Amino acid sequence: MAWSPSWRVAALCAKAVEGAGLALFPGACSAAGCSLEPATRAFLEENTEATRSGSLTPEIELRLLTPRCRFWWERAELWPYTDPYWAIYWPGGQALSRYILDNPDTVRGKSVLDLGSGCGATAIAAKMSGSSRILANDIDPLAGVATALNCELNHLSPFPVSTQDIVGSEPAPWDLVVLGDMFYDDELANRLQQWLKRCVRTHGTRILIGDPGRPQLSGHSIQQQLCRVAEYPLPEPTRQENYGLTAATVWEFQP
Repeated sequence: MAWSPSWRVAALCAKAVEGAGLALFPGACSAAGCSLEPATRAFLEENTEATRSGSLTPEIELRLLTPRCRFWWERAELWPYTDPYWAIYWPGGQALSRYILDNPDTVRGKSVLDLGSGCGATAIAAKMSGSSRILANDIDPLAGVATALNCELNHLSPFPVSTQDIVGSEPAPWDLVVLGDMFYDDELANRLQQWLKRCVRTHGTRILIGDPGRPQLSGHSIQQQLCRVAEYPLPEPTRQENYGLTAATVWEFQP
């Protein structure tokens, strides 16, 4: 069965991404150095489309899996890597990126961790808006390759990327942690709530969460600790790709 029905339905329920730190943690590398061997780069460039249409942030160009790509229609088992969750610009990430671009003081001069960064769009928005230090994190190493390619598309110097899982470990002193579309699983939601609470209480870190209304967030106890910051109606292409979700919200976590 092709990616369009089978992979994307599963992807709405599971997106395996978790967090990491910068130089304070081992395993961080520059985006340019994250497995950009010629064969991997060529494969991604051949099987994704560079686009800036259909999202909340036309300022940002990204390599994504679109209906014009072979593997949108090809049988999923023929994809030679782990499932490419990084190849979709998820609605919660779109809302976070839009908010940062519209409110650059949120990140200007500050250190930012993009937790579960996927294609790197929100980290790129932070870079465009003047963040002083950025780490994009995704446990899939191929997401780091995609982030490097997306930095190139947007004429940005690469920023560090990490594939380590530090949710549950001692938090680093970030000014801001952003995470989009990570509340897709109840167990992960519980881990995130506890770790994000530690970030706030240990370092006074500000936490912004982007989500289009998934029940794992709206039905979780963390909802009582969230303050709505902004809400954006989703563009029609994003609505169609996300099975009827119509808006995405940026929440601030205030435990």
